[in-house]
Amino acid sequence: MKVLFIGGTGFISTAVSRQAVAMGHELHLLNRGMRAAAVPGSRSLIADIHHVESLRAALQDMDFDVVVDWIAYTPDDIERDIALFQGRVKQYIFISSASAYQKPPTNYRITESTPLHNPYWEYARNKIACEERLMQAYRTTGFPATIVRPSLTYDPNFPIAIGGWGCYTLADRLKRGRPIIVHGDGTSLWVVTHAEDFGRGLLGLMGNEQALGHAFHITSDEVQTWNQIYQTIAGALGVEARIVHIPSDFIAQAAPQLSGSLLGDKTWSAVFDNTKIKTFVPGYQATIPFREGIRRTLAWFEEDKQRQRIDESVNAEMDRILEQYLGDGQDGRRK
Repeated sequence: MKVLFIGGTGFISTAVSRQAVAMGHELHLLNRGMRAAAVPGSRSLIADIHHVESLRAALQDMDFDVVVDWIAYTPDDIERDIALFQGRVKQYIFISSASAYQKPPTNYRITESTPLHNPYWEYARNKIACEERLMQAYRTTGFPATIVRPSLTYDPNFPIAIGGWGCYTLADRLKRGRPIIVHGDGTSLWVVTHAEDFGRGLLGLMGNEQALGHAFHITSDEVQTWNQIYQTIAGALGVEARIVHIPSDFIAQAAPQLSGSLLGDKTWSAVFDNTKIKTFVPGYQATIPFREGIRRTLAWFEEDKQRQRIDESVNAEMDRILEQYLGDGQDGRRK
């Protein structure tokens, strides 16, 4: 198939791009060309997604079997894509987010029919608005939309709630024996999914006409507590985690920038029923357990020490929250 990924070089999409090429798809990656070398076997289209004339010049008169937009976040982004690809694509896949599901949940087990409602996080509300616009376009003009909702998906990054995203900061703290923060009491249920497992589900939906007009989440069936997630990371590093449990409300008040992703997502237990993706993609199964996936992540960091970036602003933020909560911030005892 002739496939266009808008984005395609992020934490999740790079792994899926490699899988698409391995499957023999003619893969085009449309981005600004700011990242490292493109995925081998893919074809680069250089354009700024926010400048329509740049986009039109890069796309010219190309048609595609499938377009996947990894970096659409607002209804305006969707309007742009509908205008660009109406009549030029057989299937348009929007990468939404499982954070769009009802918060607080009325049932810990989530299906695709779980209501979409998130009063805590603007990011999630924008994704919901994007989905609603796409479904309107599907109903009124036949725009061939499919919606996919990943949850916390990882590859060369740590799937954590607090401790930095896309950096080595959490691992460095663990190795140095410094305390880390786990929200709540760490016993709420959560699911993390390796990007390659997510990719198998997504690629199985590509070109599937029966998936048009439908929404899917694609996650692992492995359910863990947040304590187990952090302890598994520490175990893979060969250390013990010095966990300090802090209520989510306290963290959100101390660090408002964390409020959306905590109160709007990770505070609540989330277990996903993957019956629908398994029905539309026969044989689909997430096969990479977290204990193996996190070893792959750490191996990626070890391959090149320059990847082990420490974000001191993350350290400072964690230390400040710990100090406010404990009174001393270092030895794990509340004054």
